[in-house]
Amino acid sequence: MKTKYIPLLLSGLLLLTVTSCKKTLDETNVNPNASESAQPEFLLTGAIKNTADTYWGTTNNMNSSLLFVQHWAKIQYTDPDRYIFSNTGFQDLWTTGYRKGVVNLNQLIKLADVKGNSNYKGVALVLRSWIFAMETDAYGDVPYTQAGDIGQYLTPKYDTQRDVYLGILNDLKTAQASLDPAGKAILGDIIYANSIASWKKFTNSLRLRIALRIADREPEIARQVIASIQAEGGTYISSNAENAQLNYKDSPNQNPVSNTFDTRDDYRVSKTLVDQLTASSDPRLPIYVSKAAATQLYTGVPNGLLTGDAAALGLTNTSKPGAYFLAPKAPAVIISYAEILFDRAEAAARGFTGEDPASLYNQAVEASLLQYGVSKTDIATYKARTDIQYDPSNYKKSIGNQKWIALFGQGLEAFAEWRRLDYPILTPAAAGSLNGQIPVRFIYPGTEQSLNPVGYKAAVAHQGTDALTTKLWFDVN
Repeated sequence: MKTKYIPLLLSGLLLLTVTSCKKTLDETNVNPNASESAQPEFLLTGAIKNTADTYWGTTNNMNSSLLFVQHWAKIQYTDPDRYIFSNTGFQDLWTTGYRKGVVNLNQLIKLADVKGNSNYKGVALVLRSWIFAMETDAYGDVPYTQAGDIGQYLTPKYDTQRDVYLGILNDLKTAQASLDPAGKAILGDIIYANSIASWKKFTNSLRLRIALRIADREPEIARQVIASIQAEGGTYISSNAENAQLNYKDSPNQNPVSNTFDTRDDYRVSKTLVDQLTASSDPRLPIYVSKAAATQLYTGVPNGLLTGDAAALGLTNTSKPGAYFLAPKAPAVIISYAEILFDRAEAAARGFTGEDPASLYNQAVEASLLQYGVSKTDIATYKARTDIQYDPSNYKKSIGNQKWIALFGQGLEAFAEWRRLDYPILTPAAAGSLNGQIPVRFIYPGTEQSLNPVGYKAAVAHQGTDALTTKLWFDVN
């Protein structure tokens, strides 16, 4: 019985000690050789690296969204490919996004204000907006206005998805006004090497993406956002050289996909994608897909097989992703030139701009092929195919199908666009657990139910059951 109370007694003594010695500890536990506050360049580098790793990594990409959109499939341990997840299955995006992303970027914004450096503030707002967009794209209603300030909001409220998107658009407009190529320099930018002019293009590109995300629900607001960008004289990412991406290095700073394949062999390319690329003689096939080791054929794996059925296909008889995507230095693409051209084509097709949607669509297809080094001759042959040409009677089909291919590897973004555009038409997992449905959201992390029950319950009451099949606000059809 006595031993049961020893930890309690020790805890009490420790509390008294800490309380009585607080001033002493504050005064003595200081490294005289270290800065007492975080440096903005370190906060910026850390936020970019942590978020890109999470965005391109296992939990939110390889083990979920890439499976849902049938870019990848599982050859072993197939539960995720059958839509079977625990309430910790989607923890990583939430934890990293808020704790290592939003918290640090909020601190960077405060430091920027103190130092009078609006460029740090602008960059931080853009990155924070990207994180918030990923969170709401995946989960729906999420903390936004009270997020990342645990000193004031230990259990932040969940904002509606509509309010999050509108808040992001306002933040991005503020970011655009804050970014000044003639202003103070920044350090720590591992995306654009501290080029503020490039960040201004990234900002507008993200504004365009979010405007289209809400276009089915709020077409007039979407139109106004795009018109505002044009009125400001703003430009978008305008070449593959300007793609917003993190270029990885050799180990230990290698691409997360490369890191995973160093020790695991349970992922393959989906049969859905391989069949589509093969049917259209797509020159990206040998770039996206490796030949099976035993057969030297491009052989995809059907999504959602039982473990035994998947294993029976054979590890050496099925195709891994292409060498480009398995390389240590493969970039984590955030927004590509091809995506922006597809977005501009869609905006034109919706009547939001006076641009030519067919021309922009063709440029987008070409940009995606050029992104992977496809020759001009092969590009011309591919674009001449009748099944590839733009269909003005169904812009969502044309753009949706080609955008799905162009976003290969970008699981979270491909998942959002597939839900929004409703193309390509995908067949649910063969042995799926959702009665013939494909997931349309991530479920909230289980920790939210215990640590933030009020916010969690309010979100579920507003949005609907916390299930993989509950449609989000932006997902209209």
